[in-house]
Amino acid sequence: DQVKGVLTLQGDALCQADINLKMPRNNQLLHFAFREDKQWKLQQIQDARNHVNQAIYLLMNRDVNYQFKTGLEVLKLMDAVMLQLSRARNRLTTPATLTLPEIASSGLTKMFTPALPPDILVNFYINLNKLCLTVYQLHVLQPSTTKNFKPAGGSILHNPGAMFEFGNQRYEVSHVHKVECVVPWLNDALVFFTVSLQLCQQLKDKISVFSSYWNYRPY
Repeated sequence: DQVKGVLTLQGDALCQADINLKMPRNNQLLHFAFREDKQWKLQQIQDARNHVNQAIYLLMNRDVNYQFKTGLEVLKLMDAVMLQLSRARNRLTTPATLTLPEIASSGLTKMFTPALPPDILVNFYINLNKLCLTVYQLHVLQPSTTKNFKPAGGSILHNPGAMFEFGNQRYEVSHVHKVECVVPWLNDALVFFTVSLQLCQQLKDKISVFSSYWNYRPY
């Protein structure tokens, strides 16, 4: 009930965002949206795509009539392809850990109109087949209360009570709101990654079996 909105994801780009936030302390309703001239690129999807492209390159950079000479050559190729596919899948299943100052200094904070209040931070990321939006509400720590100041480290999601320093000012997270929605094509992508890795492994297993027969020498 605290955060509601509409997001438009096209490929790796969030091209529209329209968000309503209800402030718990006074029930004030804030509305902010992406500027019309702005899009936000999701690095996770870009990285996953780059790894897939590298896997395709590994498979396609030989002449169409190329003949593999040994099973070991095929195994090495499959290992390289599987590494790229695994990295692509991991980019979607494992969001980056960020510190609160990194979120505060992100270009994402400049995407909105009207501008975000200084006590609001937002972050978008992919987690498995979901697009996630996290909103952090902050309060300023007064000099008299900073004797126990302990800055938080990197995390996917920061909890209330996390502290950080930014722009010569110290803050504490007072409220955290996380909303998420399933993106069907991300779910398809994860399924395809799993199937692709299984096919590569099956080929490796067949090569290993044939190699063992080839190397078998009866006494």
